[in-house]
Amino acid sequence: MHGARDYDRDGGWYRQREEAFRGDWHQRFFDRVRDDIEHVQSSTFPGSGDQYRLARTKQELNDLQRASGNFVRRDLDDVIAAVERVVADNRLNPRDRDILNDDLNRLRQFRDRGGWR
Repeated sequence: MHGARDYDRDGGWYRQREEAFRGDWHQRFFDRVRDDIEHVQSSTFPGSGDQYRLARTKQELNDLQRASGNFVRRDLDDVIAAVERVVADNRLNPRDRDILNDDLNRLRQFRDRGGWR
């Protein structure tokens, strides 16, 4: 888990993420969600249930992206559920929890706007 000093060390990553979501963030949306998951994974204890949930979320993202733009709602719902499990069950610092909640909101918006078939 991150401590106060880690916020300073990762401050550049958080600022870069915020910049990426300004303007038209839809083009590389799933890649950005994956980047967020990998960022959280990098500070998670190896071999833990937290790591398992993060790996599972990345697998769900892979399955979704294999659709090559023809997103199937079931696959998108699987990604949303996987991120929800990470947010609910993983030990996260508040900043990372906020980021993953932001990703959840964007995933739900994408689903609600019909970006799937």
